[in-house]
This record gives sequence, structure tokens and C-alpha cells, in this order.
Amino acid sequence: MAFPSARSKNGADVTLPAQSHDKGEAPPSQTVSAVCASVLTQRSAVSRQSVQHRMPLLAAQVCTGVTRSWGRLARITCRASTGPLLLTKRSNHGGVVTLSYDLFDGKAPGPPLVLLHGLFGSKSNFQSIAKALVRRIGRKVLTLDARNHGSSPHSDTITYHTMSDDVRHLLQQLNISSCVLIGHSMGGKTAMTLALQEPHMVDRLVCVDISPCPTLPQTGFPQYIKAMQNVHLEGKMPRSTARRLAEEQLSATVKEASVRQFLLTNLVQENGQFKWRVNLDAISNHLPDLLDFPEFSTSYPGLTLFLGGANSPYIR
Repeated sequence: MAFPSARSKNGADVTLPAQSHDKGEAPPSQTVSAVCASVLTQRSAVSRQSVQHRMPLLAAQVCTGVTRSWGRLARITCRASTGPLLLTKRSNHGGVVTLSYDLFDGKAPGPPLVLLHGLFGSKSNFQSIAKALVRRIGRKVLTLDARNHGSSPHSDTITYHTMSDDVRHLLQQLNISSCVLIGHSMGGKTAMTLALQEPHMVDRLVCVDISPCPTLPQTGFPQYIKAMQNVHLEGKMPRSTARRLAEEQLSATVKEASVRQFLLTNLVQENGQFKWRVNLDAISNHLPDLLDFPEFSTSYPGLTLFLGGANSPYIR
């Protein structure tokens, strides 16, 4: 399969590598062509379970068709383009966490699409869908790593106000005055916080599998964090061995294989040793903040869409 060219920081043309399907990375839910074909034949095909693992398809449906939100139709009109993909690695703004990001460059008019991942996730979760969206609708697509996640720096503090500030400063640095903000889980709460703080910066808001209210405590996040903190990998070893040993240790607490595989996307090698790239201590210390939602006396007047499975415990 051919991949589009990208422009590096020095302006030279480079070729984007094929996305790895190694167990160390989150595999795409569908190929780019399958995503586009599915988008053209479905309208808001929300399953009767949590949409946590179906975010890429749902994002494409939101951005290319008509989706029903609590009895109201919200149309986002987009058009196809074959523009190149522009890959940028890192933002830099004094006073806020420097976020790692990918900017996929489209030529079609309209506010860019900004995708925010959930807890323990990263921008790589959206790599395939971002490419598909650029090919299909032509707009710019921005994906980023939240603080304490992915390639972004660690910080002792992680709240929705601080993450919203990070996103706002990144958008300002990239000269993005308004965007379609799409957030999943923790990213959805960050998106809602930014929309309430800076409504002029959010043209439309899409919240996937999350509500502007406290998250139910039976999410399993405290157990996941504890299980990850208890993983011990001593000495040098092949990546495959490290993943196998880590999964064996996680399995005592994390029973679902799909959840273990997702958590293992955060296992990285540094100076010959394996470690978690997420800041588990900060996340654990601020977990009550992440399960809660800030109080606001304002409202967001723009079009807002909430997506969730019929049996999802996160949409209330």
C-alpha cells in the first residue's frame, strides 16, 4: 500500500513509513480504505457497548456525515483533498507543558480537526484515522499527546484545567484560531473544559464515550495503575520478552486481554531498560481529578455531539 509523502521541518519530501502492526503499537481498527468505505455506507453506527475501541470509525462518521445527537442532527460538511501530510514533532511554549503532536496537512477550507486521546492513550491511537480523514475530507488534522502521556513531557500536575491550557497554547502557536474538537474519554473532558473556557476556539465539539460529570469509580483505573506500578523487568532483554513478562504480571489484575494490550503500548525501552512512558505517579495522585469534572458557571453555545454505546457507563 502506498503512503503519501510528508514535508519535514526543512521542507524536504520524505515518505511516511507504513504503520507497524507489531504488538508494541495500537493497530488500526481498519485500513484507511475500509474506514472510508464504512463512512460512506453508515450513519452513526453506534454499537450497544462502550465505543472506547471504536473511536477511529466514529470520528470519521462524525466528520463526513450526519450524526444524531439527542434527537438533533448536526452536519459537518467536509470535502476531499489529496494534499500532503505535514508531520511536526513538538510544540514549545513557555509556562505550559511542551506537547508532542502530529499535524496532517490538508488543503480544504474549514476549521482543522483536533483529536484528543483518553487516559493511557497517545496520538498514535489516531494515526490511521488522521490519514484517512485528510484523504477523505481534505482538512488539516491535529493529533497530540497529553501531558504525562506518549512523547509529551512529564509533570507533577495533571488536571483538566492544565491539559486544557496545554491544548490552547498549542493551538495558538500553530495559529489555529478555531477547530472541530474531538475528544475521547479523558480527552473528551479536556475538550469540554477548553470549550467552556474558550468557546470562540471551538467551532464544534464532539465528546466520545464521556459526559461532563464525575466518572463512575468502577472504571478499574486505580487497579490498572497499581498493576502497572507492580511490573518489574530486571536486566536487558528483547522487547518481545519484556512484553510477555509484563503481560504475565498484569494478567493477575487486568483480566481483559484487550485492556492489557492497550496498556502495553506504553511499555518503552530507555537506556537498555524497559519502563512505562506514562507518568503513573502523577496520574495516580490526580486520579480523583481525572475521574471528576470541573465546575463552571458558563455554557458552551456551539454545536455539541455526544457519542456512546447504548450500554456504555460513561454517558449519563
